[in-house]
Amino acid sequence: MSTVICGALNTGNVNANSNFQPRTIEESYIEIGYTSVGEALRDYAHYYKEELKLPLRVPPVVYTHVFARTIEGNKGDLFEMEYINEESNKNNFLICVAPKDSIEILDNEVINEYKLKDGNTAYLLDKGRAILLIFDKENLQYRFSIDKEVSEKITPEILVQMANSIDF
Repeated sequence: MSTVICGALNTGNVNANSNFQPRTIEESYIEIGYTSVGEALRDYAHYYKEELKLPLRVPPVVYTHVFARTIEGNKGDLFEMEYINEESNKNNFLICVAPKDSIEILDNEVINEYKLKDGNTAYLLDKGRAILLIFDKENLQYRFSIDKEVSEKITPEILVQMANSIDF
């Protein structure tokens, strides 16, 4: 006996494409504009006529991939680099670099303030599910973002060490 489901006749037979291959994480990220970090940094240098400085330190968490991209935005372009772990979506770490004052820092979100080696102030913010460290370097604003669930491994002190490892 056949049944009608959503206007289609269901005879109980299912035809599956045996050639179907799930998309890889690389394909998914490339589709939304991510590339390798080296390629994204070359694009940034070509577009802005200056090199972008990134932290020499990395978070003490295992990552399987690192992707980067430049995004055009209404407050200026944004360089975004994402460290991901294919096995756990809780270990992700995001670095965003945008023109200075792109991200408004609200007093009620500030958990703590840290003085960086270069004299600038870094602000630790609570954004609900994420913890952010925001600071300025020259004419740029950096944002490090981690999921709260990994904040025991990537502490504010580690984020500050990473910020201080940017060589200007």
